[in-house]
Amino acid sequence: QEYLVQTGGGLVEAGGSLRLSCAAASGLTFRSYSVGWFRQAVGKEREFVAFVSASDPMTRYADSVKGRFAVSRDNAKSSAYLQMSSLKPEDTAVYYCAATPQYFSSDGRTYHYWGQGTQVTVSS
Repeated sequence: QEYLVQTGGGLVEAGGSLRLSCAAASGLTFRSYSVGWFRQAVGKEREFVAFVSASDPMTRYADSVKGRFAVSRDNAKSSAYLQMSSLKPEDTAVYYCAATPQYFSSDGRTYHYWGQGTQVTVSS
């Protein structure tokens, strides 16, 4: 069963914008989980990108995306979003959303559920 389903992504020119969505399946109590976004580029390890807590909501960003990306959530729609602006070629990667019961975590090992991943390609 897929607990998180991602949409969005694609090909964009440098400087452009994209929005990723992450929707929770009915079997997941979305409002009880914080959501993280991670990415993995070819030949590189997975890295933390952004985070939004289950409540508050508190957000955190990797330094590499701070000021360009914005993470949000809508518990009524059981969804989270990653708005990406001023995209750079180095942002090219497969992006994943994931859910954790922890208040905050940038460690992917603490996440219980993962989306299927979506490719983001930024051309120069």
